Amino acid sequence: MNNQPAEPFFLDASPGKRFCLYHPPGKGVPLSQAFIYIHPFAEEMNKSRRMAALQAKVFAAMGVGVLQIDLYGCGDSEGDFGDATWEIWKGDVEYAHQWLMQQGFTSIHFWGLRLGALLALDYAEGVGMGSVKFVLWQPVVSGKSFLTQFLRLKLVSKLMSDDADKATNVQGFREKLRAGEALEIAGYTLSSAMAAAIDALKLGQLAVKNSEVYWFEITPSTGRGLSPASTSIVEIWNQSGICPKVALMPGLPFWATQEIGECSELLAATTKAVESFSRIQP
Repeated sequence: MNNQPAEPFFLDASPGKRFCLYHPPGKGVPLSQAFIYIHPFAEEMNKSRRMAALQAKVFAAMGVGVLQIDLYGCGDSEGDFGDATWEIWKGDVEYAHQWLMQQGFTSIHFWGLRLGALLALDYAEGVGMGSVKFVLWQPVVSGKSFLTQFLRLKLVSKLMSDDADKATNVQGFREKLRAGEALEIAGYTLSSAMAAAIDALKLGQLAVKNSEVYWFEITPSTGRGLSPASTSIVEIWNQSGICPKVALMPGLPFWATQEIGECSELLAATTKAVESFSRIQP
């Protein structure tokens, strides 16, 4: 087992610096393979920290390094969330990628949760990166639907407040964003630019040629399959030659539960999948 603690540091980026946690592989293990972990959006990031840490430690014990990066305006990184853009975040993934290459890793994979999964795919597709492996935890299928769900948090907040303007609905929030206004939602400032970028994201359009995709979904109960929307994406990717390997397991959506949660089945399934391609050659 790898008992080395994670190494915190600030990575030079633009603008500002990014807080990172580096999980080195065990001592004596060659720096061959590593993951960049890309966290989910807004409060989902904080809810997921424990699961990300648990999985990162397992990867490191397997001999696979992990770099966790707090995107611009998130976590302990510099900048304000409301000033972040999708392009800045893609740039952050590039900084993380370059850092791992500078350490000597020769095979770098991507592990993304929720909206972070789309960011990983969008980055790799945009730079023309092929022959890359992705671990996708509960990937967002539609940016538009995701944004609608996020905007509903503000709607609920308004309905529970003493705000006289309770006629506002999700469509009204969208109109404000399109007009260039920023919205405060659950403690986060959502800019019009970020909203537009998320709205345009479609998982089905982010297939990366020659990639291997390991798709993990938590379902409410045993025996439940993928949603029709997710099933449609898998079919589209199969036709493009990606053929994602999908694994489903029952559990609670730890990124959205009130209390910090875990899903041991997800950790076990992810570990087994990565073991299949990450064995260090003697």
